[in-house]
This record gives sequence, structure tokens and C-alpha cells, in this order.
Amino acid sequence: MTTLVLCLDRDGRVGADRDPPLVGDEQVSALVTAVGIDDPEDARVNGFLEALRVARELRAEGDEAVVALVSSAGDAVDGDRAIARQVERLVAEYDPESAVLVVNSAEDEQVVPIVESRVRVDAVDRVVVRQARDIESTYYLLKQFLGDEELRAAVLIPLGAALVAFPVLLTVADSVGVALSVVAGVIGTFFLYKGLNVDDLLTSLPRAASDAFYSGQVSLVTYVVAAGLALVGAFVGGLAATELSGEPLLAAMRFAYESVPWLALAALTATTGRLLDELLREGQIRSALMNLPFGIVAIGFVVRGFTAFFLENGEVIDSLVVPAVGFGALTVQRIEVSAEARLVVFVVGGVCISLVGVVVSSFMTGLSIEEVETRG
Repeated sequence: MTTLVLCLDRDGRVGADRDPPLVGDEQVSALVTAVGIDDPEDARVNGFLEALRVARELRAEGDEAVVALVSSAGDAVDGDRAIARQVERLVAEYDPESAVLVVNSAEDEQVVPIVESRVRVDAVDRVVVRQARDIESTYYLLKQFLGDEELRAAVLIPLGAALVAFPVLLTVADSVGVALSVVAGVIGTFFLYKGLNVDDLLTSLPRAASDAFYSGQVSLVTYVVAAGLALVGAFVGGLAATELSGEPLLAAMRFAYESVPWLALAALTATTGRLLDELLREGQIRSALMNLPFGIVAIGFVVRGFTAFFLENGEVIDSLVVPAVGFGALTVQRIEVSAEARLVVFVVGGVCISLVGVVVSSFMTGLSIEEVETRG
């Protein structure tokens, strides 16, 4: 098995007294000595030595290795065509079954496709000088990064826009803090936009809405109603929270306390649409979907109970009072429920509702419409 160990030198500085290709250990060794004496810092010396080392290892494994150097001169087109002719000459003379390429720079690596089109390439050996390994690796990483169009768009565009916008904002606002805040906010928004795939969601949203509309899905209407209820909840909660603007913690609790019923109702509305779609499309309801409404109500109860506990202890809302009720001769006196008792009632209620959901979903799992009607 003949293997061609080919050292690539695209810059064409092997010397005027040597006509490439240079073949054999003697010629390459002589070239190492000549180039090393002329310029000891020349990185090509390491490439020539690596080619000799690879050939020696292949011979130790029983292969017939031929060491050769191809080089080019002139501009890119003429130089690369010269390398192509040299490779063809080596292939015609030695008829190798495969080749191992040795390169020591990114420029030399650009010639690899030319060789691959004329002989099978089993390996590309990139020689990196140990003292410059970090610099060389950084270069290759930057080269790969700049070659990726998606990464360039996701990183370079926001950074470039920030660098352009910063002096403008600094001139307009006359404040370094304001300029940095605006730039950081814009970059952060862009990264969140890309990281959360908001662009893909926005692209697919019109098509999904169109498919839902033409397919007659009930959830399309319930989602719109749910969005309206969620907005109402946010408005009611925000309106109540503004009364406690001086106390951020209590304001947050008041927002959650007032908005949770509306948000839970919105989630129930959206879930109802999904349940109806599932029932109409599949003829049965999965247990996970059946359990979802009960979970929403249970969470609403628990959140309402905890926020009420904090607000009552903060003297924002009054205690829960059960008025006196009379049933003929039986009379139930007025009861004032403490904050702790209210919390326990709401938490226990949420747990009970969740357990009811588990029982109902277990009962309804896999039942078709006809079976539900029969059991009903």
C-alpha cells in the first residue's frame, strides 16, 4: 500500500534553485536544513519535519510512504493550478492509494480540496507551533465563527449596533449611565429574542392561526377570550397595586391577590378549548388534559390563600368574616376567620381540588364519547 505524505506550501518560498515537487526523504531533509539556516523562525520547517515523522511512522506500520512537497508561486489562480499539476504528476508517477496532507497554516489548508479531487485523502495533519498554539487555535476559532452566518447575525449585528449607538446616545443624553443602560437593554432584548426563538414563533403564528381558523378549532376562540381575561386580571391587579406604590412587597402581593382569579379563569377558558378540541378530534380525552383544569383551580386557591395571609398581616385587607345565618330555629353566629385559619382553608381546598382532579382524570382516561354518555 503506497501512501503519499504530502506537505503543502502555498506561499511558494521554497527557493529559486528548487523546482517542486520535491520527492524523497533526502530532498525534504535538505530543504529543512536550507530553510532553517536561512530563517530559523520559519514555521514551514515544522511542517517539513512533521512530514518526515509521519512517513517514518507509516513505514514502521508496514506501509510504503512517499514524502513529497508541492509548492506554488504567483497569484492565487496560477499558484493553485501549479499545485494541481504537481499533484497530478505525483499521482501518475507513484500511483498512491491514499494521501496524508501536512499543513502549517490556514492558507495552506485552502489547497486541501485541490488534492482531494485527485487522490483519496485519509488525514490532514495541521502543524501548530507549541509556543503559538493558543494564538493559532484562537485564529481557527475566529475563522470558524466568522464563517457561520447565523452566529455572525446573532452576535456581530447587536454588538456593532451598540457600538454605533453608544456615542449617539452619549451625545443626546449627556450621561454615560443612561447611554450604557439603553445599550445594555437593547442588547439584552435582542439576545432574549433570539434565545427564546421569538422570531420562529412569530413566523409560525400566522400559519398556526390560519390552520386553527379554517379547521374550526374551538380553542382559537377560547384563546382570544383567555387573552382578554388575562388583560383584565393584569389591569385589575395593577390598579390595586398602585395604591401601595410605596411598599413594593405588599404591592406585589396585592397585584397577585387581585389578578389571580382572573388569570385562573383565563387559564380555565383556554384549557376548556383544548379539551373540546381533543374530544372532537380524537373522540377521547387524555388524562393529562383532564387533570389540567383542576390543577389550575388548585393553584389559584393556594396562591390566593398565601397572598391573603400576607396582606391581612400587613393590614391591607380585612379579616374574612362569615355572617350570621339562621335556619328556622337554628342560628349560626357571626364568625371572624383569622389569617392563619384562612390560609389553612385555602391550602386544604387546593389540595382537595387537586385530588378530585386526579380521581376524575383516572376515571375518564381513555373513555370515548359514547362510553362517557353510557356511564353518565
